[in-house]
Amino acid sequence: MEMLMIVILVIIIIVCLISIFYASIYNKFQDYIIRINEVESIIDKNLRNKYDLINRLIPIIKGNIDKDKDMFEEIIKIRSRKISNFELYRILMQSSIQLSSLKKEFPDINKSDEIKKLTKQIEDIDSKIENYIDYYNDNITIYNTLVKKFPSNLIALFSKYKEKLFFDRKDMSDDDYNDFKL
Repeated sequence: MEMLMIVILVIIIIVCLISIFYASIYNKFQDYIIRINEVESIIDKNLRNKYDLINRLIPIIKGNIDKDKDMFEEIIKIRSRKISNFELYRILMQSSIQLSSLKKEFPDINKSDEIKKLTKQIEDIDSKIENYIDYYNDNITIYNTLVKKFPSNLIALFSKYKEKLFFDRKDMSDDDYNDFKL
C-alpha cells in the first residue's frame, strides 16, 4: 500500500512538472504573439499615416510641376483595392523613391513650405517604421526559434503554431531567393 502511494505521488509530481513546463512555454509563445500583433498594428497605423501624407502631397506636387507627368500611379491604384501591410509598405517605398527623384528633377518643389513640412513628416514616419520593422522581425526570429526547437516545438505542435514570415515576406526556410528583393 505504501509503495502504491509513492508511485501515485511521483506520478502527480511528474504531471505537475509537465503542466508547469507546458504553461511556461505556452505563455512564452503568447508573449511573442502579443508583441508581434501589437507592433504589426503600430506599423499599420504608421503606413496609413504615410499613405495619407503622400495622398496630400500628390496634388501639391502636381500643382508645382509644369510638366504633365504620371506620378504615384501605384498610390492612386491602391485607393480602390485592399492590400496587405507588406504590399502597402513596398508601394510606399516606391513612392518615396519617386518623390526623391522628383525633388531632384524639379528643384522648385523644395521651395514650397507645405511640401517641406509633409516631406519631413514622411521622413519621420519612415524612421519609425524601420525601427518597428526591426522590432517585429526580431520577435519573429525568436518566435520561429521557439516553433522549431525542442521542447517548445512540441507545444507549438499541440497549439498548432506555425512559423511566421518576416515583415518583408522573406521566408528563410525555402529555396526561393526572389523573395529577398524589394
